Amino acid sequence: MKEIDLNCDMGEAFGNYTMPNDVELMDYISSTNIACGFHAGDPAVMQQTVAMAIKKGVAIGAHPGLPDLQGFGRREMKISAQEAYQLTLYQIGALSAFVKVAGGKLNHVKAHGALYNMAAKDAELAKAIVQAVYDFDPKLILYALSGSKMIAEAQNKGIATASEVFADRSYQDDGSLTPRTEAGALITDENAALNQVVAFALKQEVRSVSGKIVAVDAETICVHGDGVHAVTFAKRIAEKLKSEGILVKAPRYEK
Repeated sequence: MKEIDLNCDMGEAFGNYTMPNDVELMDYISSTNIACGFHAGDPAVMQQTVAMAIKKGVAIGAHPGLPDLQGFGRREMKISAQEAYQLTLYQIGALSAFVKVAGGKLNHVKAHGALYNMAAKDAELAKAIVQAVYDFDPKLILYALSGSKMIAEAQNKGIATASEVFADRSYQDDGSLTPRTEAGALITDENAALNQVVAFALKQEVRSVSGKIVAVDAETICVHGDGVHAVTFAKRIAEKLKSEGILVKAPRYEK
């Protein structure tokens, strides 16, 4: 049976408050990436979200971002490789503490927002993030953009990877994501997004905005959790995959 992971970024709130979609979304995903306090989240929310994930049997990942609360970590910042290493290590450690105390196990790391996109193209930043993951625990899996510098650097280092694709983002002919600044970057037709998800899982391919069929490594599919219809969309994806005989399952370190 074919398998694929459904992941979702969570814990992106503050204080004694749980994001409205987070609890319900955990019924349909297999792994979660929990904000570690730099771009969003705080100790209370981290603890709550970890507890929810353990209760639901969802694989837990650290979701380190740039120190930019106001910009939600989506604005590029000029940082050195050393700074990328430090902020990644710091945030993994913070989330790992809550996971350990709750009796769980940290499964993976996925960078957030601008940090994710910068390291996808910048080999030095990618190498720094990979080194931080490796130094903390070489058995952690790195979730990163399919075909990116981060995937390449992690594989060079010997870290397990999960190549990530996006359910509701369109793709260019070279397999890259359509920039959010361009029209059509987001797929608003849920049926079109569902067809894209099935193509990822069954055929390891995607149809670009120009209609070209492009090969992609698709091991984990990101489902955005902050949309108005996020829960119903995630449910439809999970049900569609099941109907196609595809098992929704998180990758685990098996070496």
